[in-house]
Amino acid sequence: MTALIIFAILTVLLLTGMPVSIALGLTVFSFLFAFTNIPMDSIALKLFTGIEKFEIMAIPFFILAGNFLTHGGVARRMIRFASSMVGHWYGGMGMAAVIACALFAAISGSSPATVMAVGSILIPAMVKQGYPPQFGVGAISTAGGLGILIPPSIVMVMYSVATTGMVVTGPDGQPVMSASIGSLFMAGVIPGLMLATMLGATTYWRARVNNYPRMPKASWAERWTAFRESVWGLLLIVIIMGGIYGGIFTPTEAAAVSAVYAFVIAVWVYRDIKLRDVPRVLLSSAAMSAMLLYIITNAVMFAFILTSEQIPQSLSAWIVDLGFGKIGFLLIVNVMLLMIGMVMEPSAIVLIMAPILYPVAVKLGVDPVHFGIMMVVNMEIGLCTPPVGLNLYVGSAISRLGLTEVSKAALPWLATALVFLMLITYIPEISLWLPRMLGM
Repeated sequence: MTALIIFAILTVLLLTGMPVSIALGLTVFSFLFAFTNIPMDSIALKLFTGIEKFEIMAIPFFILAGNFLTHGGVARRMIRFASSMVGHWYGGMGMAAVIACALFAAISGSSPATVMAVGSILIPAMVKQGYPPQFGVGAISTAGGLGILIPPSIVMVMYSVATTGMVVTGPDGQPVMSASIGSLFMAGVIPGLMLATMLGATTYWRARVNNYPRMPKASWAERWTAFRESVWGLLLIVIIMGGIYGGIFTPTEAAAVSAVYAFVIAVWVYRDIKLRDVPRVLLSSAAMSAMLLYIITNAVMFAFILTSEQIPQSLSAWIVDLGFGKIGFLLIVNVMLLMIGMVMEPSAIVLIMAPILYPVAVKLGVDPVHFGIMMVVNMEIGLCTPPVGLNLYVGSAISRLGLTEVSKAALPWLATALVFLMLITYIPEISLWLPRMLGM
């Protein structure tokens, strides 16, 4: 009954069109005042202890690094390098877009930023080359989702923050540790490369069937020049992943290092950003960080109410009693997350649903890291589905096509992503092999 009241309040507030962060906060305070005797000072204490986690500092740093690289010419250089490698194949520019999205995803952590950075350059170039605009916007809008799957990923940080500190037990009754940011980052590497390969194959197949134009084959000298120009951006991938795995710094420290590195290469190495433009980049990063941190703040209070009312534990016992088992539960979770992903933003979904679903998953024997990657893939698909798919809106703005047309154009790549979701869901080793091999 308590769970129904909480979610009824939240649903009513969301249906009014209220922002998710405010709806979460009002749900908590409405429930506190009307249905509980919990003192408000304990909520204030929980609020501050919930957002003082060291891991949360990674979010504004990764946003800042991504903004420096987006405003700079890093994306343009990565696109040139990718085009020199595969541009002569069928759908070469589309495949170059997928590769560029994967490379830029590895340094930005944001899907809409990836679509904007790559799409604003490649979609007009593809139309000029003779490709229909629907082909380019479909490939890039979907491949841009790699921004939250290939590490570093802001959504992975959100998942780790939302589940850290929760006391959950496995099927054997023993406590299970939550997923660290480092292990989630490593777990996203192979799935990210696998999905990029599958999206590239879909791009190649559609281009070959429709006989789209091909670029002249680049010489090895041109490829070397393109690589040399993009190497400073590519080095950031090595610094982040190598630093975390090598134990040189934590993921949060890696985020700070990436922000400083991105500033240096954008301002002094590539010189695409003038010093007078830096305050504008800092301000836009601060605004985006404040929005996400405000969502986290209210989500922490929401998770506190759920935990104090024993809702995740009750839900876990109910699902176990129904006898769904691990396979049935994961299927239900996928369907539910895909539906919610059509109408809500990924960070908000993770912060709301992870504290509810995570204890149930662990109780049924699902690895916390595997479950985190599965949730991230669902969020990635949600970014490409109407009516609230952010990637579709960005692609629509760049290509000047309507949202309906962009949604139809993305369908072949979206179908590929759904097949990939099933593979990730029921073959855990795709996500777990690398972190286990690295002892994480």
